[in-house]
Amino acid sequence: MKKNNRMVTAEQSEGQPGMQLTRRRFLAGASALAAIPLLGGLWPRSALAQAISQALPQFTALRQAQKGILTGAHWGAFEAIVNGDKMVGVQPIADDPAPNELIEMAPHQVHAPNRIKYPMVRKSWLEGGVANGRPELRGRDEWVRISWDKAFSLVAEQISRLQKEHGPQSIYAGSYGWKSVGMFHNARTLLQRLMNLTGGFVNYSGDYSTGAAQVIMPHVVGSVEVYEQQTAWPNVIDNSQLVVMWGCNPMITLKNSWNLPDHVGLSGFEALKKKGTRMISIDPVHTDSARTLGAEWIHLRPYTDSAMIIGIAHTLLVEKLHNPDFLKTYTVGFEKFEQYVMGKEDGVVKDAAWAADICGMDAQTIKTLARDMAKNRTMIMGGWGIQRQHHGEQPHWLLVTLAAMLGQIGLPGGGFGFSYHYSSGGSPTARGGILGGISAGSPTTEAGRKIAPFPVARITDCLANPGKTIDFNGSKVTYPDIKMVYVAGGNTFHQQQDTNSLVKAWQKPEVIVVNEPYWTATAKYADIVLPATTTYERNDLDMGGDYSQLYVFPMHQCVPPQHEAKSDFDIFAGIAAKLGLHDAFTEGKDEMLWLKSMYDDMKTQARNGRVALPPFDMFWSSNNYIRFPIPEENKQWVRFADFRENPLLNPLGTPSGKIEIYSDTIAKMGYEDCKAIPTWMEPHEWYRGPEAEKYPLSLNTGHPINRLHSQLDNTPLREKYAVADREAIWIHPQDAKARGISDGDLVRAFNDRGQILVGAVVTENVRSGVVRISEGAWFDPADPAQIGSLCKNGNVNCLTFDIGSSSLAQGNCGHMTQLEIEKYTGPVLKNTAHAVPEGA
Repeated sequence: MKKNNRMVTAEQSEGQPGMQLTRRRFLAGASALAAIPLLGGLWPRSALAQAISQALPQFTALRQAQKGILTGAHWGAFEAIVNGDKMVGVQPIADDPAPNELIEMAPHQVHAPNRIKYPMVRKSWLEGGVANGRPELRGRDEWVRISWDKAFSLVAEQISRLQKEHGPQSIYAGSYGWKSVGMFHNARTLLQRLMNLTGGFVNYSGDYSTGAAQVIMPHVVGSVEVYEQQTAWPNVIDNSQLVVMWGCNPMITLKNSWNLPDHVGLSGFEALKKKGTRMISIDPVHTDSARTLGAEWIHLRPYTDSAMIIGIAHTLLVEKLHNPDFLKTYTVGFEKFEQYVMGKEDGVVKDAAWAADICGMDAQTIKTLARDMAKNRTMIMGGWGIQRQHHGEQPHWLLVTLAAMLGQIGLPGGGFGFSYHYSSGGSPTARGGILGGISAGSPTTEAGRKIAPFPVARITDCLANPGKTIDFNGSKVTYPDIKMVYVAGGNTFHQQQDTNSLVKAWQKPEVIVVNEPYWTATAKYADIVLPATTTYERNDLDMGGDYSQLYVFPMHQCVPPQHEAKSDFDIFAGIAAKLGLHDAFTEGKDEMLWLKSMYDDMKTQARNGRVALPPFDMFWSSNNYIRFPIPEENKQWVRFADFRENPLLNPLGTPSGKIEIYSDTIAKMGYEDCKAIPTWMEPHEWYRGPEAEKYPLSLNTGHPINRLHSQLDNTPLREKYAVADREAIWIHPQDAKARGISDGDLVRAFNDRGQILVGAVVTENVRSGVVRISEGAWFDPADPAQIGSLCKNGNVNCLTFDIGSSSLAQGNCGHMTQLEIEKYTGPVLKNTAHAVPEGA
């Protein structure tokens, strides 16, 4: 999913700290290493770390821990404080410039009351088997405890049976999700490794985060772009005069990362604020970032971003503020877009007034913004929420077009970037090594190799309609008939839109298996549940800084596995043994041997980069972590600078080698819902649609402040954001008053797809006509036997609709929907989202 990009530099080691390493000094240090395992058993890790630092100063990349056990999570690297077999506290690492308080939840993760303690099987499935397992009882059946040996046998039998009777196309093991950090214990990769050894499986393409943008961007700029390195933060701070945050909330989303975060992006935004750089936030919500950074707030109507960008483009054109030379040299097809903006074919001039009418804004605001962007060195920072919408391909395509019109792409501090709000995009890239994880391998059968993945957000459609064919990026995809779903490292009942349709489609497979530490909704709707360890109950390695690759962290086991939990590696190795594939799965290596091989490969890369690292045993025993050096030129790296300097020698990956404002490739696909140039198209649901008469409020979803998606919903952090123990809903005072709703009231939010119970936060931080609900609340239906029952915890996906963004990308539309709200006056309902089911 999230692919990291490294810059290759010609940086030499002269003058870099720690690079003046003589052969004699190195050998002298190396000769002392044989005693390290012994020392590790005799001395505290902190003392050992200090001794190594003093005795072997050539290893300057090593950073010393203070007093705890080094480990980490998506929200930060930290030292765990352990008392006996219990984790009791945490301490952030010394290098973290902006420690995230979410790390304090690690002890609660380990010792959560709703841990899955033992291997469990749904009673009706255990008694009736595939033939009479009563799938309609998923989510409300009793559970039966079984042994690990029985669990391994049950899962292995189903895999073997389905591979033999229906082939690899019957097993969906795409298992999407944020998993846990750690390059080795990657639950999804380990699952796919096992399934490939058995013959193959059905996988997914794309992701929920950037489903539309990552498909359209290769047609426009020749790369996926949303996961590419950005112009380096020091360059932005030095050169950007205007920063436009379009639909993103970086001061919240940058607290977490796919790998362990370096939190450099947070420091970058703070530096912009300190410098006095002008910032503008374009969003229906007055975000935490806008308020923290003192950014100006332009509050357009939801789902109208494309219209506003086109209105800006018109102003640039008619006032001759655009850059014709850049457009002529570096782009293709602008003249077709210009004709569209000027209404040459449809007779509709798409000026600022036209856009303002759609966006619910003043036309002068749009004109002023266009002029300000043209006269200043402007960095457009686009968020991903604007593409998690119907026609979500258009806003990102249009933002690139707008940046091209300004002519600043490839200049210091100018252009656009689509990952400044994610995992510290723009954090300067270090020079050292990169950890590789365990490989998923390849299918062992021809049938397995021929299975085409389907877009991840189409899982409900796939389960409900086997054999259906859909369009996807110029090709046709036919859904397989899924008999088995295996989820590891994910939470489908949080990720997928229109939850109630998912509940119905989830009854189709013959068997559903879930590896999970907690009783999430996905686990409760399974047939076989296998208790997995948390990160803190196993050993692993991970990089720190998705884009910088700045750190390597040893993630030491802090406490023993709780109850009967096993690591995902041990779970899949146990299943593989039942299938006669144990040696092929493990390659004869246990956890520590795998970690050593990963480290050794990285160490070789670092040596080639003239960075000295100690042998694995020393590194692991010392409880130190690694910080790689950052070459000075990487601190001023500018995205697309090479392309701008010489587009012939440095072409983009598009057919033309240029930025494609008009795409002949897309034109040939003939899609009505994604044309050959970026356009404004009315969305499936919005405030002017027919559904708005019944459901007048527009939804804005966003990332929660005190969770990572659905992770940590079962921790005491709920006390900071829950209202009456429910997910919060932000409501403008006018909308609240019209419905008799006061701050703190319980509110029923509903539409034709579902209904949820939420707690009112009456605030002017949303524009009128808009409500905001964070994604990630665990699904908790009041009556699991009734599809469409009131969700007592406020899972927003009970309300969202499940259609593809367009025939091109088939991305999800989780950011939008129309709904209505009312003060809840029904019976008192206990929130049981985090309760342990009967029999467990």
